[in-house]
Amino acid sequence: MTAAGPTHPPGGGEPRPPRLRPPAHRVSPRAIAHWMIEALLLWGLAFGLAWGVAAWFEGSGWTGLPGWLETAIGWLPVAAAVAGLLMIFVAPVWRFRVHRWEVSADVVYTRTGWFSREWLLVPVSRIQTVDTKQGWIERLLGLATIEVNTASHTGSSEVSGLPADVATRLSEELAHRAHDLRDDAT
Repeated sequence: MTAAGPTHPPGGGEPRPPRLRPPAHRVSPRAIAHWMIEALLLWGLAFGLAWGVAAWFEGSGWTGLPGWLETAIGWLPVAAAVAGLLMIFVAPVWRFRVHRWEVSADVVYTRTGWFSREWLLVPVSRIQTVDTKQGWIERLLGLATIEVNTASHTGSSEVSGLPADVATRLSEELAHRAHDLRDDAT
């Protein structure tokens, strides 16, 4: 999954460490809609709460707050709306561009993250369970998530945004492969 070893810069010098290449597969484009709907529900609630707090403070006639705090509370719905719009329309597309997955003969390889990236390589021989799950939004969009679990929580991986049939087939294949590898080791 990594480069074939350290690479030497032109003209000699210290070898550079190998670089990870991106995993081969993107998640389904329908994952963008899934993440948008989830963000819309969450940020819609946040906006409603912010608007309610601002309206309550304005209508209560309570004047015990410093002027800057009253102004900040008045701007709370605007801040929630701006943050919500970014999380609804920008974050899912960004997430789609970053999230990738791949399964080779001996490793499950995922890349996730937004500002910082996480590359996770899970050896198939370490897999203990493979779970497929579907939330209600995923069911509506024909998507599913697989969870690849090892004995170590930090070695576990999750791939969300897969077409449901791909997730089912992949989880069955990984479970069989992990079982066969464990049987070969004994």
